[in-house]
Amino acid sequence: MKREIVITGDGSSTIHLPLWDEQYHSKHGAIQEAYHVFIKHGLRHYLEVYPKSESVSILEIGFGTGLNAFITLMEADKLKPSINYCGVEGYPVVKEEIIQLNYPKQLNVEAQENLFLNLHEVSWEEKHVITQQFSLTKQNRFFTEIKDKEVYNLIYFDAFGARVQPELWTEDIFKKMYDALQYNGVLVTYAAKGSVRRAMQAVGFSVEKLPGPPGKREMLRATKKS
Repeated sequence: MKREIVITGDGSSTIHLPLWDEQYHSKHGAIQEAYHVFIKHGLRHYLEVYPKSESVSILEIGFGTGLNAFITLMEADKLKPSINYCGVEGYPVVKEEIIQLNYPKQLNVEAQENLFLNLHEVSWEEKHVITQQFSLTKQNRFFTEIKDKEVYNLIYFDAFGARVQPELWTEDIFKKMYDALQYNGVLVTYAAKGSVRRAMQAVGFSVEKLPGPPGKREMLRATKKS
């Protein structure tokens, strides 16, 4: 499928799929969305609830451009928990696309560009220590193949939208997410559709609606309570 680099509303880049008219990140601002959904309402929320956490295990559904992993790496140095990050991706982004992404520049951390590139260059299916506070494992597989049980504290659910891939927003998928989380684990996503919320609730999640990132009225956060 054809992919092209485009600039979003906050000046940061993303990948656009013309056939689906779908982007890897919000057209209103890739970086703004990532910080609002996954850092503010995901990582920082978890650490506010559990401030004594010395480590946080994160599963990302859709490693994609590596943006969410990169900003989490940057946050780890500020917040000081040790982050064990696992990114799952069925169709990895290629080097020619990676070098066109402007995240280090837009985040004003151009001196850390080598870290961003390293996230993509390290091998798949192995754990790599990227910094003292951040380790990364990339898994090249489809989301339906996830079989982890009670491994993660936090899930960044960043799959393509239900409009183009409804099969990724079903009870079957969210049951896998529920099983993969530890007790009191949290899942955050940019999505807010009623059908998505109901699928989460059907498998046992406690779900709350939160204000969405720029361009979206709402988003969802789900917690495993049992």
